[in-house]
Amino acid sequence: MKAVYVKDGDKVAAGAKIAEIALDKEGQQKNASNWSSYLSAKNSVDSAYTNLYTLQSAMFAANQKFINDAVARDLSADDPTYIEQNADWLAAEAKYKNQQAVIDQAKAALNSAWLSYQSTSPVITAPISGVVSNVGIVPGMVLTHEATSTNQTTSSSQRVAVIQNEVNPIISVNITEIDVPKVKIDQKATVMLDSLADKIFSGRVVTVDRIGTTSNNVTSYQSLIQLDTPLSEIFPNMAASANIIIETKADVLVIPSVAIQFRAGQAFVRVLRDGREQAIPVEIGLTGDTQTEIVSGLSEGDEVIIGTINQQGGSSAFGGGGFGGGAFRPGGFAGEQQR
Repeated sequence: MKAVYVKDGDKVAAGAKIAEIALDKEGQQKNASNWSSYLSAKNSVDSAYTNLYTLQSAMFAANQKFINDAVARDLSADDPTYIEQNADWLAAEAKYKNQQAVIDQAKAALNSAWLSYQSTSPVITAPISGVVSNVGIVPGMVLTHEATSTNQTTSSSQRVAVIQNEVNPIISVNITEIDVPKVKIDQKATVMLDSLADKIFSGRVVTVDRIGTTSNNVTSYQSLIQLDTPLSEIFPNMAASANIIIETKADVLVIPSVAIQFRAGQAFVRVLRDGREQAIPVEIGLTGDTQTEIVSGLSEGDEVIIGTINQQGGSSAFGGGGFGGGAFRPGGFAGEQQR
């Protein structure tokens, strides 16, 4: 490594010099060959434009001859002179138009040659604008290449630095086949990171993969969630999980989901009234990870039974009065969904 021009925290523009490598003999040969190819491609573009101007001149000359002779003399369309001069003009026009495609092809070859030259250039430049981080090289470091089975050598892949742009962090999460139909673009989400367990970040769904991938007979679908604000403490490849908010309701009655039982398709909840246990049929609404909305059947203040004492001395738990009345913040498929 000949020189390094940046350090962590530097702001760079696209194309700015990051570092410079001292090429070995093979690297110099490849770089010189690619530079020669680039100059040849550049000459091809110049030649294509020269031919364009020549063909343009020939097209105008053929058109003027046709206008000033066959048209001026009011020759009929089946007159041999009219047919010949008109055909010469149309042929010259077609050649001129076809040359535009030749120029486009020459430009594409020039761009390809330039990219090939850059890939072997001793100067490493920034591909985008942003803030430099994770600089992994220092002056004097030796960058090696490895031999392939065909006795040719290729440069090995080595990270020089990371450039972070101004885009807010994007989190990738996997969704089950049961949940993916309910996930839509622009739905709100909350994100938790293992390395920042005491913080919750807000974001929104920006993409949903509807094709999915299957591994061990389990199909999952990738969704990308973009956070609402840029955060310097989030780094690439951090482990994350997300709650995608499918639907929300406010000011509804909720109870712990474990308190609900089903018999023949009817939901029941056991409550304690006048010291006696009663099974009350209920209509349920929005369901979350731990709580479920009760549409009818219960009232605020009812004591809901969520456990019983068994004969072997098991534990019991009774829900206290006031399971509802506040803002309903459900989890699960109908609320904030855990991924």
